[in-house]
Amino acid sequence: MIENAKSISEVASSLQQTITPMESREDISLNSALGRICAEHIYSPFSIPASRNAAVDGFAFHFDWVNTHPDHIYEVVAEIRAGHPYDGELLPGQAVAIFTGAIVPAGLDCVVMQENCCIEDKSRVKILTPPKQGLNIRMAGENLIKGEKIIRDGQRITAADIGQLSAVGKSKISCYFELAVGVLSTGDEVIDAFTTQSLSKLQKGQIYDTNRPMLQAMVTRDNHLCHDYGIIIDDKDSLREAYKRALVENNVVISTGGVSQGIEDHTQDVLASLGFKVIFWRIAMKPGRPMAVARRKNQLVVCLPGNPVAAFVCYRLIVAPLLNYLQSGSFRTPLRIALPVLFSHTKSINRAEYLRAKLVESEDGKTYIDLHGRKGAGVISSLTGADGLVEIPIENLGVEPGMVLYFLPFMERCL
Repeated sequence: MIENAKSISEVASSLQQTITPMESREDISLNSALGRICAEHIYSPFSIPASRNAAVDGFAFHFDWVNTHPDHIYEVVAEIRAGHPYDGELLPGQAVAIFTGAIVPAGLDCVVMQENCCIEDKSRVKILTPPKQGLNIRMAGENLIKGEKIIRDGQRITAADIGQLSAVGKSKISCYFELAVGVLSTGDEVIDAFTTQSLSKLQKGQIYDTNRPMLQAMVTRDNHLCHDYGIIIDDKDSLREAYKRALVENNVVISTGGVSQGIEDHTQDVLASLGFKVIFWRIAMKPGRPMAVARRKNQLVVCLPGNPVAAFVCYRLIVAPLLNYLQSGSFRTPLRIALPVLFSHTKSINRAEYLRAKLVESEDGKTYIDLHGRKGAGVISSLTGADGLVEIPIENLGVEPGMVLYFLPFMERCL
C-alpha cells in the first residue's frame, strides 16, 4: 500500500534522516571554483585594507588645522600613489597630493577631492569646501578584519567569493567532489529530437523528449557531471538494464515518466528488484505529486513525473537541494520573497501549489505577483518567460487579489 503524500518539508526531513552525505573533497584552483561547493571554512589571514588609504584622488590634510584655518593655502610637500607609501612627517599647514588606494600618512585624517580644491600651482592648494574628519579615508579592516570568516563549509562559490578569496591571496580551495548524475526518459511515445529518427515526421501519438534535455541542462548548471542514458521503452527488463548500466557510473540516476501506479509503470518493481528502498513515493504538491526517491547504500534513484513542468518544479524544489545535501551535507532552501498578488485562484487543501508567475510593477511603484502562461503540468511554455514560481501553501483554500504569498525567483532573473 502506498503511503500518504508528504509535504515538501516532510520530504526534506526524511531525506536528511535517511541519506548519508558523501562529503568527498578535493583541492582545486580558485580559477576553476565558480559554482562549486566549498569544503572548508576560510578565514582572512590579514585585515583588508591593511592600512588607512584614500578612497578618492585628492589632497590629504590635518583636520584640526583645516578646521581652525579655513582660508589657509597649503604647501603640497609630496605626491603619494598606491603601492608607494610616504614615510615623511608633515607639519601643520602642509598637505600631500594623494591617489585612490594610496596609504594615508600618519596624522592626516581627511582627504578632500581634487574637485573641491583650488590648485594654485603644483606646490600650493586651497580647500574650497569645509571637510569632515575622516572624509574619504578607508579605515584599516574596513573590508575584512584579520581572522574574519570569508566563506563557510557548504557554501556555493560565487564570482564575488572568488574576488574576495583572491584578495587574501588564496589560489587553491578545497571543494566537494562533483556528483555523477545519470539522466534517462521513459515511454514508448517519447522520441529523441537529436536522432536521425526525428528527421521524419512524428507518428500519431508520439512526442519529442522534453524532460531529458531540460534536466541535463539543470544538472550541468548545478555543477554536477551529467551523463545521458537515452529513452527507455515501457518494459520492465529494459528499464532494469538501463538503471543497472547508469548505476555503474553514477551516484544518482534521475528518470522521468513511469512513476504513477498505472499498468505500464514498472518503476517500483524494478527498483525493488535492484535492492533499492523507497524513501517516499508521493508528494503533496502540484505539479509533481507522483515523485519518488529510492536509496541503495550511497546511491539514489530519483523518479520524476513525465509532465515537463512537474519535472522542472520537482527538480528545482526537491532534487537540487537533495543533490546539494548528498554532495556536501548542506541542505539549501530556495529564496522566498513575500509579495502581494494580483490574481484569484482556488485549490485543494491537501497539497501545495506552485504556479508560474511574473513580477508586475504597479503605477504606485509597488511590486505584485501575477500568473504567467497557460495552466497545466505539461505546458512547458508557461516556464519560458516566467520570473519564478508563486507558492500557495497546503493549508490555503484559495487566493484573492492583495493576499501576500511567497515568490520564488528563477536563477535567470537574478543578478
